[in-house]
Amino acid sequence: MRRALELAANGPATGPNPRVGCVILAADGEVLAEGWHRGAGTAHAEVDALSRLPRGGARGATAVVTLEPCNHTGRTGPCALALIEAGIARVVYAVTDPGHESSGGADRLRAHGIDVLGGILEAEVSGFLADWLRAARLGRPFVTLKWASSLDGRAAADDGTSRWITGPEARQDVHRRRAAADAIVVGTGTALADDPALTARDAAGALLPGQPLPVVIGGRGIPADALLRSHPRAPLFFATHDLTAVLADLHGRGIRHAFIEGGPTLASAFVAAGLVDEYLVYLAPALLGGGRLALGDIGVTGIDGQCRLTIEHCDRLGEDLLIVARPR
Repeated sequence: MRRALELAANGPATGPNPRVGCVILAADGEVLAEGWHRGAGTAHAEVDALSRLPRGGARGATAVVTLEPCNHTGRTGPCALALIEAGIARVVYAVTDPGHESSGGADRLRAHGIDVLGGILEAEVSGFLADWLRAARLGRPFVTLKWASSLDGRAAADDGTSRWITGPEARQDVHRRRAAADAIVVGTGTALADDPALTARDAAGALLPGQPLPVVIGGRGIPADALLRSHPRAPLFFATHDLTAVLADLHGRGIRHAFIEGGPTLASAFVAAGLVDEYLVYLAPALLGGGRLALGDIGVTGIDGQCRLTIEHCDRLGEDLLIVARPR
């Protein structure tokens, strides 16, 4: 299973499909074939491994795969059926497929007399597949909300200036996290006021290999010369305030992790709608005062309605603190 996990790591870290690896073993434990999923529209890991064997070469063998074989037809056929037709005798997998359409492969295999064992290295593989699993279970992208503020909760000075509240170490951490996300989301207010590029860059300012899809939500138009229009990926614009509809659209496009960068109006709307799964709060050792808060109205009218969070960990980044929290 650990070898299958190594193979899975060869696949793309972003996109609609999970990274999956497969090892096919003979009855005596000899490795017959290996495979992994290379991205949407390509052969799944099981089929990739089977394709490396001659016809009948997998009969009586064991398939070890990181994710329960799928049970639906999309761009490719069901992996469960491919294993059945190949004559596989036993299937061992790590994590159960949570998808509404793709799950059920294990039951299908058992119905055809194949010995099935799940849960091998489940925690280890679940951690590897975390983004994809969370999006599959939610039925929408996993949403991370980030903001940077002073210790008194201000995201900008009273004149609107905000560069820079945090130091270079914190800013570089943000860029690293942007590069790991599928999409970066801002409101039209931020797009117009700050003219952000919405790219992921290294400390020298060069573009990182991974670039999130820029997404802008709101009814106001964005100028043709806005920096985000020069992004390596063509931005998406949603002239709506229906955040659930936006997330549904992004999910349909294969976005599994959305990184919300603000501003305060959009951030507050996501919090009020209960659509934030993870909070990244960068705190600078500074006081700004004034009314430029990192969050606005989130629907809390009394202390009994407070939005309680669980702090997962705190990191020191130069002079700043990063607090990572989740809703209780």
